[in-house]
Amino acid sequence: MNPAATETEQTPLSAPLNVGFDYTRSVGPVLGHFVNALRQRRIVGIRGSDGRVHVPPVEYDPHTAEALTEFADVADEGTVVSWSWAPEPLEGQPIQRPFAWALIRLDGADTALLHAVDAGSATNMRTGMRVRVRWADEPVGHIRDIAYFVPVDAAPDDPAPTPPPPPVAEREEGSPVTTVVTPIHLSFQHSVSAEESRYLRGLAEGRLIGQRCPACEKVYIPPRGACPTDGVPTVEEVELPDTGIVTTFCIVNVPFLGQRIKPPYVAAYILLDGADIPFLHLVLGCDASEVRMGMRVRAAWKPREEWSTTLENIAHFEPSGEPDAPYESYAHHL
Repeated sequence: MNPAATETEQTPLSAPLNVGFDYTRSVGPVLGHFVNALRQRRIVGIRGSDGRVHVPPVEYDPHTAEALTEFADVADEGTVVSWSWAPEPLEGQPIQRPFAWALIRLDGADTALLHAVDAGSATNMRTGMRVRVRWADEPVGHIRDIAYFVPVDAAPDDPAPTPPPPPVAEREEGSPVTTVVTPIHLSFQHSVSAEESRYLRGLAEGRLIGQRCPACEKVYIPPRGACPTDGVPTVEEVELPDTGIVTTFCIVNVPFLGQRIKPPYVAAYILLDGADIPFLHLVLGCDASEVRMGMRVRAAWKPREEWSTTLENIAHFEPSGEPDAPYESYAHHL
């Protein structure tokens, strides 16, 4: 036995996982007034029933819940109320060198605005510090038009570059901003269990590996390490064929951002022969209207040279041409 190979097989797999989408929302009359003022390099707040000015403006009074309509201009300078140092900026943050997150009460406002301060070092930051806005080079009508803040009396000799403008929703030339687009991204290192690692390494070899519960004898794929019904470890591994049954399905007719297949197409739960839990995959190779519960399908694998430790090695499932499975053979899996 090769100890190095054994150690590799036992080491859980880990890989970076990046999730992201562009969050799009309509701004309405209150936030619309705010972002359109930002596009003109102005900051506006809104006055509440108690006379306090809220920045950013709120749509409803925090005390009476009444709709607010009285806007008030405030300065682009203010005072740091509290702060926290960020020594290692993350991708997408306003400043790509050490900076402070701070609550800043702008002159003329009664509430604080959370934003970034480019102070050069943590020793330069303090509560009560006076700061001013560093405007974006290309204001578009977004909170990011305020690129960041700098100290009023000691702005850095080498100001940080302003980040690129965010995506802009389509609108007619000269028309006010009614929609804002905010990219949201989450990046982290994802590690899987030892059982999932063996399952994924099996996929890299063109094998489908599940695990059997010693109590109820259900076969789970992907394996879970323990049976959720009986609460006992699932140790016995079972290699399953790449054929199965469509249990339930959905015809996707609506296009969406990042879609890789032109609608209509089918997403279905596939119950592999010998398994007790179906998993979600695509069903192609026939018209979407022909897919049905009980349809027998077979995996369509990508070319061998494209395989890796992922279920995407199976491009999709397609009809096998066999007779449909009787409903009673899969009904208890629905």
